[in-house]
Amino acid sequence: MEGGWREVLAVLVVLAGLAAPGSGYQIIEGPHNATVLEGSEARFNCTVSPGWKLIMWALKGTVVLSVTPREPIITNDRFTSASYEDAGGNFISEMIIHDVQPGDSGWVRCSLQNSDREGLAFLAVQVMGALHIPNDSIVVTEDEPCTVTCRALGWSPLPNISWEVAVPVSQSSYYSFLEPGEPRSTVSVLALTPQGNGTLTCVANLRSVQAHKAVAVNLTVVQSPSGNTEQSGASLPTWAIALLAVLCVSVFILIVVLIIVFCCCCSSRRKKKESVYQIKIRNSENDNTKKGTSETKLKNENENYAFSSDAPRTRQTARLPPKSREARAQGQPSSSPPPQEPRKQQPAPASRPQVSFNIASPQKVRSATLV
Repeated sequence: MEGGWREVLAVLVVLAGLAAPGSGYQIIEGPHNATVLEGSEARFNCTVSPGWKLIMWALKGTVVLSVTPREPIITNDRFTSASYEDAGGNFISEMIIHDVQPGDSGWVRCSLQNSDREGLAFLAVQVMGALHIPNDSIVVTEDEPCTVTCRALGWSPLPNISWEVAVPVSQSSYYSFLEPGEPRSTVSVLALTPQGNGTLTCVANLRSVQAHKAVAVNLTVVQSPSGNTEQSGASLPTWAIALLAVLCVSVFILIVVLIIVFCCCCSSRRKKKESVYQIKIRNSENDNTKKGTSETKLKNENENYAFSSDAPRTRQTARLPPKSREARAQGQPSSSPPPQEPRKQQPAPASRPQVSFNIASPQKVRSATLV
């Protein structure tokens, strides 16, 4: 309610001032540009000649403070006024902006009623963000190159980063770069080769407002390990140890998978070879069976000279001639004709008597010759 009355009073004062007749007063010196840090105060002065009736202060086009010869008209507690008088009798009006925020950045205007002249100044508000180093303490190896990273986040504008090296080193250097995806962040990397313990300090400066922020880290140097695996492992950072563990597990799983795949492939190849070998064995047995059958058949055909599928099924008995007839047959020919042999039987030699036994069977007739 009180703020509303103040605004109404300020409007009435401005209207009354505009309605009053003007004189020869003017703005002698307007405000100057100012760059301040977020949360601090910003001050602007405007010097006017005697005879003025109303001074108006505006921020980014909006009147935030009005000053009369008797008292200032305050509508917002963040904007207050102070007044002075210089040696020449001129009036100096000062506007104070408390707890400046980044949104206050813009043009500040000082103007008088019934006057075309005005004073302009620009207010720039800078933001000091966070500054940190990932680890509070770092353990490194003596005479081994290492790096330390410092990150400035949320600064506007981006600060200048430098390093204070309170460590005995053989060499050191640093460089800065913008962090990708973070327009208000910058990273500085310090590369050094330490030779002893000490402190490293990262310092971020905003030169325009003479403000800075610093963060320090303790550096501990250990002796170079001589083939000791435990000491070398202790000097590694935590993320490196975790990465090595993940890699070892991945390699082990890959080896197990490869062994399983290799065993499966060998088993399928062995089965395939066994099946091919069994087929070859089966074909070889079939070939041997056919070959044996052919040889047996050929042998039987060679032994059965009187083989005949159409031979009579009656049994014939061969007669053996007496010895006297054999002797007679060897000395002189017989007057009686010799008995006729079957057509399919092959004749025996004339000098040797033969006895033939023809045994009738459904399929074969076997003949044998006795000497």
